[in-house]
Amino acid sequence: MRFDRMAPWVRPAAYLGRNPITLTGAVLTTASALTIISFWVFEIMLGGGAATYPYAGIVFFLILPSIFVFGLILMPVGGLLRRRRLRKRGELPEEYPRIDLNEPPLRRAIVLVGAFTFLNVVIFTTASYRGTQYMDSVQFCGQTCHSVMQPEFTAYSNSPHSRVACVDCHIGPGASWFVRSKLSGVRQVFAVAFHDYPKPIPSPVLQLRPARATCEQCHWPQRFEGNIMLVRTEYSPDQANTPLTTVLAMKVGGRNADGMIGIHGHHLDPGVQITYIATDRKRQVIPQVTYTDPDGKTTIYNSTDEKPTAAELARGEHRIMDCMDCHNRPTHKFQLPDQAVDTAISEHYISADLPFFKKEALEALKADYPSRDVAGSRIAETLRNFYRTNYPDVAAKDSAKLDAAIQAVQGIYMRNIFPEMDITWGTYPDNLGHVNSPGCFRCHDGNHASADGKTIPNDCDTCHDVLAMQESNPKVLQELGIK
Repeated sequence: MRFDRMAPWVRPAAYLGRNPITLTGAVLTTASALTIISFWVFEIMLGGGAATYPYAGIVFFLILPSIFVFGLILMPVGGLLRRRRLRKRGELPEEYPRIDLNEPPLRRAIVLVGAFTFLNVVIFTTASYRGTQYMDSVQFCGQTCHSVMQPEFTAYSNSPHSRVACVDCHIGPGASWFVRSKLSGVRQVFAVAFHDYPKPIPSPVLQLRPARATCEQCHWPQRFEGNIMLVRTEYSPDQANTPLTTVLAMKVGGRNADGMIGIHGHHLDPGVQITYIATDRKRQVIPQVTYTDPDGKTTIYNSTDEKPTAAELARGEHRIMDCMDCHNRPTHKFQLPDQAVDTAISEHYISADLPFFKKEALEALKADYPSRDVAGSRIAETLRNFYRTNYPDVAAKDSAKLDAAIQAVQGIYMRNIFPEMDITWGTYPDNLGHVNSPGCFRCHDGNHASADGKTIPNDCDTCHDVLAMQESNPKVLQELGIK
């Protein structure tokens, strides 16, 4: 394009652009652009390390790009406002002042403006991508709103899914769910800013995508797994911390030559649909279950214990059963103190040689503390005082074991108790099993019956075979050579 053909466009821009608003926009855009580019260079030099700081990410991925865009908007807005004022005063020229495009400095200025315009497009596009990428990061989800999400982020960090990004489960693929999540995120930002959020965070998440669109992208419940042996060791609160082991053969099942069998087979058969109505927010009270078999026959099971009215059933949550109804805390799991101490002893973080440690650890964990910091110090003080007073030889000779055990107990408390979010032992029920919460027995309680007298089974051997029940040295493990 010849320079003289650009005159009709350049002349009004040069004339109207001489105003404070446009100049302010130019300064904001230039300053933010230079800062953003400098940060990107710094981040590249550190190998992406700078992005690990959540609050720095807010500044460089969200706030500065917003200022950059705001500056870009101010520049034409300033010109339009000046044009409007001049027109009102009758001072808008019919023909804008001439500029001589034959002058080399002016031509260079136009080329420079064009280059910067192209650079602005590149910066805007890259910043938009990086901003979206940052908002999908684990740091943004779990650490930006620190006090609110600290419990969930702590549980996530100690879970088998700790290398799976939050958005892979909470959003999943697809533009529509991405947009919905960001709109929901705006509401959550305001809730956090004005301290208008529930304590604790409600569970389950009502708007979570179906498991078939998230969990089953990695897991395949129809795959045949057969029976899986579960070995669970509990420790008695006695002097010897006596181990008692339970061994179960879990009938996980799946699909085999005979069709769908076992727990997964009966609940997740593609030809079967199970729906239920929950009348409470946590899906712990399920008065009605509907089962549709592969032939299309529907059977309705109503609880003989819970008898809601028709209006209460209508208001309840009507849900198609999927993975999340049993595996409701696959990533954000909070343990109960007994289970947590047993696990720590089994994994040798706590020595079973310390007399009465299970009993004393549980008392220390279940005590009330005004804050997490106070809890940490008092747990250590309580346990050390117990051994100094009652077992001074142990406190002296096994001080390293005692220190390690105390540290493990403090870690249990810090992973599970968050007073500022009203989270304590058992706040979030775990539906996998039926030991620590109703779980399976929400439906498999023997009290859900159909009109023709059928009941949802609750026999132990429906889901597992008991090979040993709280035995000190199970014979089955000896036969299998498992210690």
